[in-house]
Amino acid sequence: MRIAVLSDTHDHLPAAVTDTLRAADVDEIWHLGDVTGPSLLDELLTISAPLRVVRGNCDYNHDWPLIIDRAISGVRFRLQHLPPAARQFPADIDILLHGHTHVPRDETVSGLRLLNPGSVGKPNKGAPPSFAFLSVGASGEISWESKLI
Repeated sequence: MRIAVLSDTHDHLPAAVTDTLRAADVDEIWHLGDVTGPSLLDELLTISAPLRVVRGNCDYNHDWPLIIDRAISGVRFRLQHLPPAARQFPADIDILLHGHTHVPRDETVSGLRLLNPGSVGKPNKGAPPSFAFLSVGASGEISWESKLI
């Protein structure tokens, strides 16, 4: 399964991103919050892949959940906008994906893999605009690929 992962678009989705997602033939799209303009999701929906969205601190659509837990090929994922507080990691997941910092991340801390695709809308701390692809193999093998815009 190949998943496009975005966060912190802040009502800005470059055409290069949607073009790349269409060409990549993704199975799902995960948005980790701070969409801000819900009409931006309409563009993502044209890609014809299921879209999962969590609410960020700049989002006001209370229909979007704060957390989504999802298991694929035996790997337990948690999607949320805010990174977990220091050393307060949930015990029932394998990989936590978050946004909020606008900086890409691929780090394992205390056995928990933390992934952040960065921001296509407002990169931070010198990071370039980015998103990522997450691939999950049938046996649970994981591949994380950052894409610069």
